[in-house]
This record gives sequence, structure tokens and C-alpha cells, in this order.
Amino acid sequence: MKNRNVRGRVLRSYAVSTVSMALVLFVLGIIGYMMTSLLAASHQVRQGVVMMVELRDGLSTAELDSLSNTIASNRVVASVDFVSKASKLEDKQFRRAFDVDVKGVLGENPLPDSFDVALSAEATDSVAMNSFLEQLTQNDAVTYISYPEDVLEDVHSVIDTMQLLLLLFGGAMLVISMVLLNNTIRLAVFSRREAINTMKLVGATRWFIIRPFLGRGALQGLVAGVVAVVFFGSTLYGINHTLPHLGIAEQMVEFAIISGAMVVLGVVMATLFTLFTVIKFVNMKSNKIYLY
Repeated sequence: MKNRNVRGRVLRSYAVSTVSMALVLFVLGIIGYMMTSLLAASHQVRQGVVMMVELRDGLSTAELDSLSNTIASNRVVASVDFVSKASKLEDKQFRRAFDVDVKGVLGENPLPDSFDVALSAEATDSVAMNSFLEQLTQNDAVTYISYPEDVLEDVHSVIDTMQLLLLLFGGAMLVISMVLLNNTIRLAVFSRREAINTMKLVGATRWFIIRPFLGRGALQGLVAGVVAVVFFGSTLYGINHTLPHLGIAEQMVEFAIISGAMVVLGVVMATLFTLFTVIKFVNMKSNKIYLY
């Protein structure tokens, strides 16, 4: 009866610790997903700032291609799109704004050809940006340059601040989670302290005592990781079902990477924390192991 009660306490302890580990890993997975989503969104927002480079008339196709390649090769540039004067004149927003046949009134198309230059995150480097602007202004093919300089600085500043805050929050949660995992595993091993002491008294070697605990710890971490992945996937599925416009279903690569990281982290941390805890009990004197 006593052995059955002890075995029941041990099983309950491992069950509780496994669920606790799964919840901790689930929280870390959610934080990791939020961080990757913010980084992806910030990358898109950074490239949403567009510079318009107007060109003089009469440029040949070779000159346009050469200038386009020159602009695209700069590190502050994410992409370059050529916009012809004819396409501007046919633009619905332009025609709706003027509501007249501009070409018919003036006798010609007054709009210039231009490049829409999407700026990259490197545009936050003022030295590189000024160098790029100087390069453009010195080019005879360029007649005018316009871009929202104040907006660019504000966008990058806000995004950098958000990323820093989320990284600090994620780091703090990682530390807290490691402490919780350590305490959870310590309690699970604590319930087996009598068995550890008995093996020491009969002359078992340190590795003989530690080995089964490491295997059990790795298995526990694996189970906790799989359970956390199930929680994580169910949560994302529910969010995607409720808010499909967020595009969560399209982020399967991120889901797979984070899920794999949760399982690996669970196994590694459970094994390491189990090792440290068991070594502590193995090194503890027999007359003090019950006082711990």
C-alpha cells in the first residue's frame, strides 16, 4: 500500500510538472510567434516608404535599364519599378482627380517618366541615404526627387522601439520560464529523493543513478513539447478561423520552425535541469536528504 501511494505521488508529480512545462513552452512559442510576426510586419512597413525619382524626357531603353540597375544596386533600395508617363495619364485616381482630358487640353502629356523606389531598412543610415541622394541628383537623367523624409524617420523610430520592447519582454519571459521549468523539474525529482538515497546506500555509481533520470527527463521534455505544440497549433487555428484576414494560415513555415524549437527546447532544458537537480541530490549527505 505504501509503495502504491508513493508511486501515485510520483506519477502525479510528473504529470503536473509535464503540464507545467507544456504551458511554459506554449507561452514561449506564442512570444516567439509574436516576435517573428512583428519582424515580418516591420520589414514590410519599412519597404512601404517609396521615393519617386522623376526622369527627363527622351531617355532610351538602355539608359533606363542602366539607371534602374544603378539605383537597385544601392543598399538603401529594396526594389525599383518603372512608371511610364502614359500609365500615369491613364491612372484612375489621376483621371478622377482632374476629371478632364489633360493631354487633349495641353496637346501633350505633361507627366514625366519616373521610378518608384521602395526604400529598405538601410535607409535609416543617414550617411548611406545622403550618399544615395547625392548620387541621384548628380545624374543628368534625374530631374526631381521626392520622398517623405519625416515619415521615413518616424516609421523607423517607432518600429525600432517596438522591436526593442518586444525583445526585452521576450528575454524577460525566457528567464522567468527557465526559472519556472527549473523549479518544476526540481519538484518532480524531489519526489524521488528516497529512491536516490536508497541507491546510494546500496553502492550504486553516480552514473547508474543519474542515467534513468536523464532518460525520464528527456521523455518528459518531449511530451511537454508535443503538448505545447498542440496547444500552440489549436490557438493559431482558432485565431485564423475567427480572423482569417490576418493570414495566419499562410505562415506555415514560421509555425513549423517555432513548433520544432518548442520541442527541442523542452527536451534540452528538461534534460539539463534534471541533470543538475539529480547531481545535487546524489552529492547530498544521506542524513540531510530528508531535510531538503
